[in-house]
Amino acid sequence: MKFNTKTIHGGQHHEEVTGAVMPPVFLTSTFVQSSPGKPIGDYEYSRAANPTRTALEESLASIENGAKGLAFSSGLAATDCLLRMFKAGDEIIAMDDLYGGTYRLFTRLYKDSGIKFHFVDMNDMEKFQSLINENTKLVWVETPTNPLMKLADIAEIAKITKKHNILFAVDNTFATPYLQKPLDLGADIVMHSATKYLGGHSDVIAGALVIKDKALGDELHFKQFATGATLGPMDAFLVLRGIKTLHLRVQRHCENGGKVAEYLDNHPLVERVYYPGLASHPFHEIAKKQMSGFGGMVTFTFKSGKKEDAIKFLENLKVFTLAESLGGVESLANHPALMTHASIPEDKRKEVGITDDLVRLSVGIEDIEDLLADIEQALK
Repeated sequence: MKFNTKTIHGGQHHEEVTGAVMPPVFLTSTFVQSSPGKPIGDYEYSRAANPTRTALEESLASIENGAKGLAFSSGLAATDCLLRMFKAGDEIIAMDDLYGGTYRLFTRLYKDSGIKFHFVDMNDMEKFQSLINENTKLVWVETPTNPLMKLADIAEIAKITKKHNILFAVDNTFATPYLQKPLDLGADIVMHSATKYLGGHSDVIAGALVIKDKALGDELHFKQFATGATLGPMDAFLVLRGIKTLHLRVQRHCENGGKVAEYLDNHPLVERVYYPGLASHPFHEIAKKQMSGFGGMVTFTFKSGKKEDAIKFLENLKVFTLAESLGGVESLANHPALMTHASIPEDKRKEVGITDDLVRLSVGIEDIEDLLADIEQALK
């Protein structure tokens, strides 16, 4: 199947008892057994597996070309499950520009675990490779990153991780499998905050892992089952419904995102625009190489460099909604330093380039003329 067909049919089957075209929402915690230890079907207890969640997980595996999909109660729960693969003495190399919640998880929740984290610019291959040693077990990359839209060359990093037998995980939340398929490029694991583009309607919190190797997928499923961070059936239904229109939505996100980026790039009050579709973007060539489009996320700064100008702009938007999160059909605006990345210490934010005048836009699928008019009046 081609991708657009996979979002609708990939890994999906009609419900056998009733013939329902869409998977029912199985709101049950447990399943009947004919004799002790002998369930009448494939399910015993919904923490281990639930038919609605299974339908979502098979869809996730299909659209990312993986062997196993796992659906979690949040993106951070998915990340945490993966980290449970490692023990004291292990080392993890991560990209230096990360979603604030991921950075918080790595540096605060796991600070006493004995696991050592290194943060590095993944485009500095020499520095990256200098950090690899016999204790290195995982490389963690976001591409594009949140919020600075940095990119990393997945295929080139995969060559290095394979050479050293290191697991390679990619947070594919911003790009989605419509634009980028990390497993095809050599990654071992893909993570999604399915809250974002996969769900697509700002009405669910969910996370996902898609694993290339079935044995590794089964091991992660056991950890998920044992720790309990599973996605409920109603939320699984909502994400599955969102995936069915993923290709249509992301296509419009890309169209609108590109036009917003071009508008801002030519505006006299704007200092810099971070958008991989612009030829001026430092990683534009990587984006063209590994992505089929440039997405709907746009970040920019002001010529004044003033935090107050960013706040005034955000307060005066009418169509864009000032709120955390991203990837919904509606356009959202965010101040990373005060909102999504506030958990990162100020000195670390400045070190990677998250300045106080930085604004992040999640460009939705509204009429582009309305979005541009809203940005224009807010800048005035």
